[in-house]
Amino acid sequence: MNPDMKLSNNFTLREFVKSQTASRKGIDNTPTEEHLDNAVTLFKHVVQPVRENFGPTIITSGYRSDALNEAIGGSTTSQHSKGQAVDLEVMGVSTAEVCEWIAANTDFDQLILEFYEPGDTNSGWVHVSYAGDENRGETLTASKVNGSTQYAYGLNY
Repeated sequence: MNPDMKLSNNFTLREFVKSQTASRKGIDNTPTEEHLDNAVTLFKHVVQPVRENFGPTIITSGYRSDALNEAIGGSTTSQHSKGQAVDLEVMGVSTAEVCEWIAANTDFDQLILEFYEPGDTNSGWVHVSYAGDENRGETLTASKVNGSTQYAYGLNY
């Protein structure tokens, strides 16, 4: 698979599959054709529109092969392993603002405001997924409570 393949106007496959853990541990992080198709759809409907609205957008976690997902302790039902999810940040724009924009302007399956600290613009990150006809439009906020991750419905900050 060509790592320079365009998933959208501004993103390549290389950005979506990049993983320090995979590189360090020699884990193959190549998506299947189905997962690649899912990624193209995710980028078309959500990630590229974020880029067009806010400017340069950083993918902090994209595709995870089953082996990579296991190595990092990811959920066995992670949409990252289906090519349907991405974690992203827009430097200089609050993750809460990015989440609010996605919720108001795109179709998505799940949108999570992860570990955002009000007043700290670049804290946390945005998790967003796209599952086509199965999109739930679910919004959540993740935070640490007594050392464990807690999820609350809605974008709460």
